[in-house]
Order: sequence, then C-alpha cells, then structure tokens
Amino acid sequence: MLRITEIKLPLATSAEEGHTDVEIRAAVIKKLAINAADLLSFSIFKRGTDARKSNAILLVYSLDVVINGEAKVLAKLKKDPHVKPTPDTNYQFVASAPAQLKSRPIVIGFGPAGIFAALILAQAGYKPIVLERGKAVKERTKDTWGLWRKSTLNPESNVQFGEGGAGTFSDGKLWSQIKDPKHYGRKVLQEFVAAGAPPEILYLSHPHIGTFRLVGMVETMRNTIIALGGEIRFGARVDDIEIENKVIKGVVLANGEHIAANHVILAVGHSARDTFEMVHRKGIFVEAKPFSIGFRIEHPQSLIDKARYGSSYSEDLISKLGAAEYKLVHHASNGRSVYSFCMCPGGTVVAAASEEGRVVTNGMSQYSRNERNANAGIVVGITPEVDYPDNPLAGMELQRKLESHAYVLGGSNYAAPAQLIGDFLANKPSEQFGEVVPSYTPGVHLTNLESSLPAFAIEAIREAIPVFAKQIKGYDLADGLLTGVETRTSSPIRIKRDDNSLQSINTKGLYPCGEGAGYAGGILSAGVDGIRVAEAVMLAMNE
Repeated sequence: MLRITEIKLPLATSAEEGHTDVEIRAAVIKKLAINAADLLSFSIFKRGTDARKSNAILLVYSLDVVINGEAKVLAKLKKDPHVKPTPDTNYQFVASAPAQLKSRPIVIGFGPAGIFAALILAQAGYKPIVLERGKAVKERTKDTWGLWRKSTLNPESNVQFGEGGAGTFSDGKLWSQIKDPKHYGRKVLQEFVAAGAPPEILYLSHPHIGTFRLVGMVETMRNTIIALGGEIRFGARVDDIEIENKVIKGVVLANGEHIAANHVILAVGHSARDTFEMVHRKGIFVEAKPFSIGFRIEHPQSLIDKARYGSSYSEDLISKLGAAEYKLVHHASNGRSVYSFCMCPGGTVVAAASEEGRVVTNGMSQYSRNERNANAGIVVGITPEVDYPDNPLAGMELQRKLESHAYVLGGSNYAAPAQLIGDFLANKPSEQFGEVVPSYTPGVHLTNLESSLPAFAIEAIREAIPVFAKQIKGYDLADGLLTGVETRTSSPIRIKRDDNSLQSINTKGLYPCGEGAGYAGGILSAGVDGIRVAEAVMLAMNE
C-alpha cells in the first residue's frame, strides 16, 4: 500500500463532504501516472483545508492506495517526497498481564490521560483501579450547570474535576503538534470512534467532537474498562501517597481507606492544586514550569468567517467547511509573546472555577459550532525564572491571586469581569454592551480590566490586538469583548519523571502523567501520554 500526500483539489461544489470517489480516483491516477485499471482501491487518511488564497480554497488529501505494480511505481517516483509506502499505524501491545496478577496498578484521575492509561492496562489484562475525586460524567454535568445557571460551585465536581476531565467541557479538539512516531494518536482516535465519535475524526486534519458527544463516549469507555476487569471509583479523592525509602507503597483516600499498590499513575489534571501541594509536601520532585495568562476574547463568528474566507465567503461555504478558526501570535516590544489559545468557533465562554471565591474562564463549542460568537484565549506567556521564582508552587499561587481578584472585579457570585475591546485599548471602563452579547454564564460585569493581570501582560495584549487586526480584519472591533481571566492554559508545575522508565525521578513506582504532571496539553496529547505511561507500567510489572 502507498501513502500519497499533498493531493490538492479545488473545493467541491457538489459534495458537502469533500470530493466524490470519481474525482479522487482521477487525481490519484494522474499523480502516479498509472492506468485506471491499476488503481485497485483507496482510502482517505487525512483531509485538510488550504484557505491561504481566499478566492481559490483547496482541500488537501493524504490517501492510502492499493495499486498493481507498486514496486515499479515507487522506483519511478523515488525522489517524490509525497509518495511513500504506507506506515503501519496499528497499535501493538508491549506486554500482557501474567495469569496471576500479584498486584493491581492504580490510576489517579479519570480525564483523557487517566482514561487511556486505564483502557490500555485493562485491554492488556492488568485490571486497573481508577480513583476519581469527582462524579460520573452525567452527575458532573448537572453540577457544572449548577455553576453556570445558579452560581453554585461544587469544589469536587465541576469543569475541572470529574469523569472525562477538563476536556469534556471544551471544544473537544483532537489534534496536537506532538511527535508521535509510534502512532499512539491513531489509537486514541480509533478508541474514540469505537466509543461513538464520528468516523471523520480519523481523517480530518483538525477533528473535534464537542461536549455533548464526549459525555456519551466517556461513559462507553468507562464501561469497556469495567467489562475488562477494571474498577472505577468516583468520589475517591486521594489525600496521601504512602512512600517508604522513596518507593511507592500505596495511597490513602479522603475517607481514610488505604489501598496498597506498587505502581501508581498520577493523572490528576492541571487544576488539582491540593494534590500538587500534597505531592510537594511528600518530597516528590516538583518544579515550576511556564504557562500563560490572559483573557477570553469574543467576536461575531461571521466576522471571523468573512475575514478568513474573504471573497469565497458564503453560507454554502460555511456549511461545507464549518465555522472558521484562527491561530495568531505576536512578539511584543516588551519581550512577551501574545498568542491565541484554544480557539472555539461558534462557541461559548464558560465558567471554569474549581475553588470557591475565584473566577476562571475557558472556551467550549458543541459539535455543530453554530453559536453566534467565536471565542479564544488571548494570552501572554510567563516563566518561573522571571515571573514566579520563589518555589515550585509559586505559579499556582499566582493563578489563585489572579482568579481571586477576578472574582472581586466581577462583583462576586462567579460573574466575570469584562471590557469592550475598544475601551480596553483606550484604558477606560466599559459601561454598556455593543454588538457582541457575552456568552459567559453566570454573567459578566463590565469594568476596567487594567488591574486584572500584571502590567506587562496588559501592555502586551494592548499591543497585540491591533497587530492581529492586520491578519483578521475587524479583530480590534470596538464592540468585541474581553472576559477575564484565563489562567488554566496548562499546568503551572511539572512532576519530573525519568525519560526512560517514566517514573518520578525520585519516587519509584509513581508515574506522573498527562497535563497535570506537565507532559501534555490537550485531549489528544494527554491520551497519548496515558498510553505511553500505561506501557511503562506494564513493562515494570512484568519484570
């Protein structure tokens, strides 16, 4: 089988889902210079959009093809970087559980990293025990809506804590820029499809699922793990890790229960601050890491669509390509980098607090991406060397400080402080909304965001917005809205691990994993890290 990349075809006019088989077959035959009868079959491996020229939008395909005379064609096109043998992307287990398990591995946390760590362990027969402090996903959804609709926060069951992790209440983006030589990302996507995701996520270059679909998929994956002998406990917060001579011996739950274990995967997500404190207190090596802070910025989705698609813009085009996205970066004159983060087309800004008396924002889209506004984080990079050098947990304390101040600026009850873009650029308080109606619930309070972030961040964002408007016409829309604060872009710490064994560098048997440990950034990369760590545990248990 051959993999052909960079097959570019003009945007289909008749098909809503790409091109017809006849059109693609013709492109393959032309590319390989073969007879039509020699093309036996093909399948789409990847499909993306090239909209750099708005009047000539292209769909770009990577295809797997079966042909007669493969060796001859490869020899003829050996200098063409876009025609190669198809790599084997099938997942191969590194080990299987012995007939008699001496112990069971523990997975702490049931977000994307914990789900895939537990799933791989269960599929290989290791019968993991999963400990999740939050609730099952449907109960958790009710608690999350309690904050959004009634300003009632449950610190143990919210956007950050519970089955599915923070990614459940997000855009459900399923792409990443990580290096993935073993194709673990493909395994993640295949398991999602098996759990009910649309098959298109296997080939779209920027696949997404959306919150409502994720809920059902997470339940299906949970049931698969249980059917394979795994155990999943909700409301099971781990308050202590038992260590003897720098070796894991087990964990202690909030209710006092002790569970013995020699292999513990710590996949708690980027907001488990009490767990970070406990880990640091136990002497497990923790270091501060960079993250970013800023706001959520909202524009009419139609503004983004028209700016990105230009003269090709039409409702018909949007029905084929979907709501437009963007990715922006600016290196400000004060030395700071400002960039868009977690862009949510046709989505909403959501309350993402996990601690009482603090306000945090995030973005979310449903699968349809058809809400009125587009939103994205507009954030500034910060580093421990410059901005929070005192101790490994200083970045976490900075997050808390900013979130507490946002709560005060918002007027309490988890309303968020907000300011019109025009007023932010002019440094004057906002008094009334314009064209953009805020999507954040429980609601926003118009104010001046000047004090909501450090001065260098405000300065950098003020400089960046007009620069971004040169790339996306209207990005500096005076009636656009900034809502604060965005502080949970990634974990503020890294629980450092050995590159080979993936165990903590000073605690044997502890496997830091996923976004909370500082080794992932999004659903796909967290799932991949969960697979990597599960494999490390299997190999260690089989020694």
